[in-house]
Amino acid sequence: DGSPRRGRKEVDRLADRERKKVIEEKKIEEETNRRIEEQVAKRLEEELEKRRDEIEAEVLKRVEEAKKNMEEEMMQELARRKEQALKEAQVKEEEERQRRNDLDRILEENNKKIEEQQRKMAEEKIKLVEDQMKIEQEKQKLKKKEEKKLRKEAMNLLGKDEEKNEITADNSF
Repeated sequence: DGSPRRGRKEVDRLADRERKKVIEEKKIEEETNRRIEEQVAKRLEEELEKRRDEIEAEVLKRVEEAKKNMEEEMMQELARRKEQALKEAQVKEEEERQRRNDLDRILEENNKKIEEQQRKMAEEKIKLVEDQMKIEQEKQKLKKKEEKKLRKEAMNLLGKDEEKNEITADNSF
């Protein structure tokens, strides 16, 4: 009987054809996908090429903006540092001025103390000289008084001696 075999061959042939069809459809689908990807890549490349100048301009614009922002930040930082340095210099200058004023005040106070001390020493020296002069005057007075006393005693002695001499002289006659 050839009919079941024949039917089987027909089924095999149809199945084989169906497999080939599926394989062919898969190849077509893969080829289509590959071509689509190529087309997309080509279109993307073309679009990028068309927009290259625009993209480069945008990149340059962003780089310039970033550069400008960095420069502004640096200028602000420099200004802040300059302001800080200026404040520090002013504080230092004020401290230095205050220190000089303190030193001037201390020097003036010391000079006043020295002048006062010199004035007191001069007054003490004058008083000492005056006291020495008084003592010298007292010594002179005492010396004169003593000399006067001695002269008086000498005169008294002389006067008694003369009396004795007179008495002796009177007695000898």
